[in-house]
Amino acid sequence: MVRNLMPLAAVLFLVSGCAARRAEMPSLAPLVLEAAPAAPILEDNHFARDRMSVGEAELKQILAAPVFLEENARIGVLPVASGYDPEEGVPLGAVPATLVEAFEASGLVDLSTEVSTEWPTASGLPGLRELAARYRTEYLLLYRHRFNDVTHANGWAWGFLTLVGALFLPGTSYESAGVLEATLFDVKTGTILFTVHERVRGADKAAPPNVKENLEALHRKLIGEASRKLAEQVIARCHRLVATRPGKTEQSASVVVAPMP
Repeated sequence: MVRNLMPLAAVLFLVSGCAARRAEMPSLAPLVLEAAPAAPILEDNHFARDRMSVGEAELKQILAAPVFLEENARIGVLPVASGYDPEEGVPLGAVPATLVEAFEASGLVDLSTEVSTEWPTASGLPGLRELAARYRTEYLLLYRHRFNDVTHANGWAWGFLTLVGALFLPGTSYESAGVLEATLFDVKTGTILFTVHERVRGADKAAPPNVKENLEALHRKLIGEASRKLAEQVIARCHRLVATRPGKTEQSASVVVAPMP
């Protein structure tokens, strides 16, 4: 009997000994991650279907060239119509004159002048370059404005039922949203240095016979109020272009700060 219990006792002894030891956490070999290679700098054009008037080499040369306003420059201010064709007739608006005055007061250019479009000239870019050559201006500031108008009847429109009320009751509300645009065109290179916009909005009401006349008056009012703000934007951009002149950059880089005594 005792001899039969010996194997069982041995098994119990081994089991109890194993239970006394704590289970050890498994160890994992370190995970080695290779650094992802840096993406190469994009230099080639992958849009093969694009169609441009300049070749790939010319495009890279244009984009790599510094952008600045030349020293002793002359600027002509020219009103343009849709498509940047020179606007026909004498400019009646005050914005071109305001822009010329802003250039003269800034001291950034040697000369600024309004450009008359009544000289014989072609349309489009050839016409712009011809006018610039006649005025001997390296830059043209192209100015234009556009308005979108909306009209609708208001509460006063009930008076139109009397027929007579339609002649003097302000039953038509009108709203006008517009934008004034100025673009600096580099005549020699054919490139555009910047475009700025000044957005305007106004509303009023009038009797139906006076709506068209009042809308035109509103346009003139909005343009007059925004002309100074547009000129400020133009001059601010030109100051930045002057600061990026190659000579200015080299001069700034060569400044030596003297030590304080």
